[in-house]
Amino acid sequence: MAQTTTHLQPGINVAAVIVTHNRVELLRHSLAVVANQTYPVKHIVVVDNGADPDVEKLVLEVAGDRGVYTPSRTNLGGGGGFAYGFLTALALGADAVWCADDDGRPEGQEVLKTLVDAASRHNLEEISPVVCNADDPERLAFPLRRGLEWRRMRSELIDPENPQDDLLPGIASLFNGALISAYAMERIGVPDYRLFIRGDEVEYHRRLVRSGLPFGTCLTTAYLHPDGSDEFKPILGGRMHTQYPDNDFKRFFTYRNRGYLMSQPGMRKLLPQEYARFAWFFLVQKRDVKGFREWLRLHKLGREEKFSRP
Repeated sequence: MAQTTTHLQPGINVAAVIVTHNRVELLRHSLAVVANQTYPVKHIVVVDNGADPDVEKLVLEVAGDRGVYTPSRTNLGGGGGFAYGFLTALALGADAVWCADDDGRPEGQEVLKTLVDAASRHNLEEISPVVCNADDPERLAFPLRRGLEWRRMRSELIDPENPQDDLLPGIASLFNGALISAYAMERIGVPDYRLFIRGDEVEYHRRLVRSGLPFGTCLTTAYLHPDGSDEFKPILGGRMHTQYPDNDFKRFFTYRNRGYLMSQPGMRKLLPQEYARFAWFFLVQKRDVKGFREWLRLHKLGREEKFSRP
């Protein structure tokens, strides 16, 4: 039987989960906007991968009794940090989790209310805001592909034939302002600690898609994030893109974790395209045989589920 009523309804208890690592001043901005939403946030769980006493003081200062400071003396990364935070929120009795990080923030005080209202209206179990460039909020922080076209502006997500439609169904950025019901987490679990960083959000999205639960992006509200579009390099005249982070550390996790992702149910059909895109990028566009060999090595590590770190 199809689901007709969402678990994201006005009146639910929402716990915000923010993951941070050695960025106290950036965290202050995120924490302040989260704590001052017009829709009440019952708990504000801050997972501190740096176990920094200054972060604990900040949480107490800004969030007060609602703050739940959760230090980790092991750097859990994004995947592990959100897993720890989600489980903490569920243990506190949250009906839903609202995700944030230390270098991004909701665009204003109405974001959570807008998300709850839109999820209720569209019967969704997960809803995300549009993720926009913090320095230029009319631009997207990450390019978004719809069909064969890549969209880079917020306005390009609006359907010109139906401008009142406020939902982009089946598309979501899960760790940047997403609201996820506890009901959904019963079915898709929590993020995968093994991935550490890079790909953890994509893998969680894969599980959400396969669950069959309704989800989408609300086009009338936004989460502001530093621009990440520089990593996505156009190939074939911009018809396709590949991801090329700016340092070896990020490339290690990006390519290894993509190898794992592409071997999972729901993703395997993309593997031929994956090889074609990266072969073109490294061998034709960059003429970097060594780089392609390293990409192949890291991809193989992921496919074989060898999750050691550099």
